[in-house]
Amino acid sequence: MDGMLASMSSRSLSEWMAFAQLEPFGDEWRQTGLITSLIAETHRDPDQRSESFTPEDFMPKYESTVEQMDWQAQLMLVEMMNAAFGGKDLRNK
Repeated sequence: MDGMLASMSSRSLSEWMAFAQLEPFGDEWRQTGLITSLIAETHRDPDQRSESFTPEDFMPKYESTVEQMDWQAQLMLVEMMNAAFGGKDLRNK
């Protein structure tokens, strides 16, 4: 994965991020929550916790801020992520 991110342009990253917002692919949090809940359930002490664990107990709960952001704020976020990942801005400014 590191090799892919290192070779991916800022534009490609931005396009994939936009695509993932429109057409979510993969549900890694659901998979992680399921596995984690199974492990936790095998170690659960019924005297301390009567309720069974569910995958949702281990999935992050956050609000999507992308929908509430205007395009300028979204662009700034993408620019910051591009800089954090060492990408190059290939736009003609």
